[in-house]
Amino acid sequence: MPVITPFRRPPRPPDDAPDAPDTPGPPGSARLRALRARLAHWRAWRTRHPRATRVVRRVMTAFSAILVLGALLLPNTLVALEPNRFARIPGEAVVATVLLLCLPRVPRRVAAALFGTGLGALTVLNLLDMGFTEYLGRSFNLVLDWGLLDDAQSFVADSMGPAAATWAAVGAVALAVLLLVLMALAAVRLGELFAAHRERAARGALMAATVWMTSAALGMQTFGVPVATTSASKAAEAQAHRVVDTLRDEAAFAKEAKADRFGATPGAQLVPDLRGKDMVFTFIESYGRSAIEDPVMAPGVGRTLDASTGALAKAGFHARSGWLTSATYGGSSWLGHSTFLSGLWVDNQQRYRTVTAGDHLTLTKAFQKTGDWDTVGIMPGVQKAWPEADWHGLDKVYDAFDMGYRGPKFSWSTMPDQYALEAFQRLEHGRKRDRPLMAEVILTSSHQPWAPIPRTVGWDEIGDGSVYDGIEASGVKASDVITDSARSKEEYGKSIQYSVTSLTQWLERYGTDDTVLVFLGDHQPLARVSGDHASRDVPVSIVAKDPKVLDALDDWNWTEGLKPAKDAPVWRMSSFRDRFLTAYGSTPHPTKG
Repeated sequence: MPVITPFRRPPRPPDDAPDAPDTPGPPGSARLRALRARLAHWRAWRTRHPRATRVVRRVMTAFSAILVLGALLLPNTLVALEPNRFARIPGEAVVATVLLLCLPRVPRRVAAALFGTGLGALTVLNLLDMGFTEYLGRSFNLVLDWGLLDDAQSFVADSMGPAAATWAAVGAVALAVLLLVLMALAAVRLGELFAAHRERAARGALMAATVWMTSAALGMQTFGVPVATTSASKAAEAQAHRVVDTLRDEAAFAKEAKADRFGATPGAQLVPDLRGKDMVFTFIESYGRSAIEDPVMAPGVGRTLDASTGALAKAGFHARSGWLTSATYGGSSWLGHSTFLSGLWVDNQQRYRTVTAGDHLTLTKAFQKTGDWDTVGIMPGVQKAWPEADWHGLDKVYDAFDMGYRGPKFSWSTMPDQYALEAFQRLEHGRKRDRPLMAEVILTSSHQPWAPIPRTVGWDEIGDGSVYDGIEASGVKASDVITDSARSKEEYGKSIQYSVTSLTQWLERYGTDDTVLVFLGDHQPLARVSGDHASRDVPVSIVAKDPKVLDALDDWNWTEGLKPAKDAPVWRMSSFRDRFLTAYGSTPHPTKG
């Protein structure tokens, strides 16, 4: 009969015994042992220091509660970011607590992690909304706006340097990931706390629900805001509606873009009253109504407009001015450009892609279609391939690298406006040609952050732009202006004065009896400069020597001179194309959508 030996646990080695020699194991086993050792060390520390452990637990619990409640109450605009916004009861917290109390352990942890992750994602979207509202006057669009983040990084690189842009990008990504992870961990921790103290948590949830419903029913307020709120749910709902509306708008706008009042008009019937004229359409970056009416900027800009009006009059030029409401605000200048030129309301990136991919007639392409004009674009802000040139109707485009500039960049702007205009004169406007010229010119010196700003130099001194080396080096640094609202307003006003002066001096110096200049702003500057409730209006002016050009605008009721009156007509920017084409004799031949 075999002898059965009972199992005996091997004796535990004494604490001072030497470590057993390492034995080979499967891949990753060393890391697993190290992790287990650290966990064991942490458990041992908790056992040895119970009081410190309790303090750490309470701090982590408090931090988790603050993180979750703060995210539930966080507004999506900087204006609303005030302490009273966090003295409210979020209904979502009450519902989430009740739900977690009803679930068993594993589903509870999964639900808490999903809730926390979703709350982290909503927090990221709220932060993006804050930035977009501050700079572009609108909320972040989940469908369309991811590409603009790359533009934002480029802007930071041009304004603050490549290193700052890299760190800003890394910091933004790290913050987003950290919010997702921390919010999920915080929600799980709170869920486990509720489960461990189920009875007290249930009583607390019942009391909070009672207070919430009573406050909502009676409209109770604290510190000027309602006690009961569902701001997080409303923010998530707004994001969802924005996505749905964007997808619906894409199809509707594609159909709208196919309808064109002048789409089938023969070239011979487009702008016949401007035959023989050199047409120059110029956009001045961020030239908004605030530059003319804000108490800080208006005095200097007003003096510049008055002086320029007088100087042009001496040279034989006269002007009419009005207001246009831009489709964009604070940035995304291409949306303003395409709205003005196409006669369509292009207020988002998807609409821009749709219209530029089609054959909707632009104001500039109308001149190309006649066959009677050479068409060119002066685009100092373009630094990469620009396939939209064909849609604009431009035979030749001069980008940032085609104008022979050898001077320094001025923050985002690749070259001063005065240089770009002199290059335009040298390369195109001053050349002898068989046909008149139509040019689209984009001036960039008034682009934010408005530091450093170029200085007007003698036109004969411009050369290859090297003259600007000392001017840029001695100018105001972008870092000294970009976060200072008062300083930004001052420098913005100066930049508009510089751009307007450069353009009107160019016209005085090089304009002829047949030159017609149309210039306008593409959008208002960001809210830090224009104000939180500023309009989207921009000034627009038409300047010419030939009185017949301005006589065609008599029924527009625009103001004489370069400064539109406060009560001058305000039109949507998308209406300008058809009004202009009609005023100068174009015959409508519509195409249907």
